[in-house]
Amino acid sequence: MPAARVEYLAPWWVVWLHRVPHLSLRLRWVNSTFNPRDEDYRESLLFLGLVAAVCLGLNLLFLAAYLVCACCCRQAKQRQSCCVTWSAVVAGLVCCAAVGVGFYGNSETNDGVYQLVYSLDNANHTFSGIDALIPTPASPQVSGTTQKMEVDLERHLARLSEIFAARSDYLQTLKFMQQRADSVIDQLSGVPVWTEVTAQLTQLADQTGYVEYYRWLSYLLLFILDLAICLIACVGLAKRSRCLLALLLCCGLLAVILSWTSLAADAAAAVGTSDFCAAPDTFILNITETQLSTEVTRYYLYCNQSVSSPFQQALTVFQRSLTAMQTQVAELLRAAVPFFPTAKEDLLSIQLLLNSSESSLHQLTALLDCRGLHKDYLDALAGVCYDGIEGLLYLGLFSLLAALAFSTMIRAGPPAWKRLTTRDRDYNDIDDDDPFNPQARRIAAYIPSRGRLPSFCSYSGSLDSQPGLQPPAQTVSNAPVSEYMNQAVLFGGNPRYENTPLIGRASPPPTYSPSMRATYLSVGDEHLRHYRNEFPA
Repeated sequence: MPAARVEYLAPWWVVWLHRVPHLSLRLRWVNSTFNPRDEDYRESLLFLGLVAAVCLGLNLLFLAAYLVCACCCRQAKQRQSCCVTWSAVVAGLVCCAAVGVGFYGNSETNDGVYQLVYSLDNANHTFSGIDALIPTPASPQVSGTTQKMEVDLERHLARLSEIFAARSDYLQTLKFMQQRADSVIDQLSGVPVWTEVTAQLTQLADQTGYVEYYRWLSYLLLFILDLAICLIACVGLAKRSRCLLALLLCCGLLAVILSWTSLAADAAAAVGTSDFCAAPDTFILNITETQLSTEVTRYYLYCNQSVSSPFQQALTVFQRSLTAMQTQVAELLRAAVPFFPTAKEDLLSIQLLLNSSESSLHQLTALLDCRGLHKDYLDALAGVCYDGIEGLLYLGLFSLLAALAFSTMIRAGPPAWKRLTTRDRDYNDIDDDDPFNPQARRIAAYIPSRGRLPSFCSYSGSLDSQPGLQPPAQTVSNAPVSEYMNQAVLFGGNPRYENTPLIGRASPPPTYSPSMRATYLSVGDEHLRHYRNEFPA
């Protein structure tokens, strides 16, 4: 039995993930040996996804309870503002960190999978080369070594037998060459046919590349979605938009669900791949026992130089037979051609065929050597067990960080909503002189120069203080009562506007009373006496 090789050692994360408890859906312990054909083993991987689904349910339950409590409880505005600010900062930082980790993990996983596909393609190229040199019933049109021995060499030897019919010694030489050719064919028939293996590896490579492309694209779109949600959160809080805030809550909930779903898929894939990487040789020996002999499979899996190749005998017989046949052909060219000139063409054709067969022998020896296929095998293991699983772990970390970030964003939603509601209410309570008050802006639209309107008293006094000027006569208006009511509603019953004349009228305000009229007249008489004292007639 070959010694264990030292080229491949399972990394620590493979050992750690391989030790994860495997439970079926009936909560029974399952052997952690990689066996995708076993139903219980598949259920153990599905159980890991269900654990992530339970965590998703708990997360949503916690968020629902928090939202209910946040909507029912009241907090101080300053505390709300501080909570929203810090929650937004923490969620943004965690989301950016999660996306960065996710990009790295997605790239590592993609590199590992495509290294596996590249190694499978190289192995297929080697197997196809072997089958091309040794044609099979499925591909008899290929001009391989055995076909040359069976068809071309036999045809030339038959013609030479007719030419050398009178010479028994030459016929004995031809018979010896035929025996050597039959020996080579018998030995090469022991070389395994790789047609079925090649078809399976090609199908595996195509399916793996197809799945990996859409997996990589899905995670890329998920990263873009997470960044877009962070952007919506920043814009919504900066512009104090309730629509963007509502959109943030909906998209954040979707991102939480997608994060836990991706975590379930990553966990199942990482554990299943780690079970394979813990003992890949055992799994390959089990699935190839019906197609290849155990000796051949072990030769390529371990490639121990202390163990001879299972094809060594066939290649040795091939080499010795070619050497002996070349010697016999050279002897016939030297001794028989002078007496049988017509045999020269067939002998030269046989010599050319033997030289070509020797070149094919060197190619076949190189292709059957374990070092090329063993290197492809190690490269595939390195891509899957090192880069691939490492990338899956980083993607799992991304999912956890993303779920945490968007849970924090959802948690900051109700305080931000209350903050916007409280801010609008505070704007309505601000003094009317505040130019940023919406009510003050509405009043300014109707009264452009409200701040400089003179009172009724000052207006009458100024007219009395000037010679020759008398206040305009009080005209009677037929304006409907609704105009007074609209103006009263416009000014909100604010006493500061009681001394302001109505818009477009010279009449006193609606709240004008006889007591106020006496006050206005006394002030006007005082101004009139002052004018007469300074300017006597």
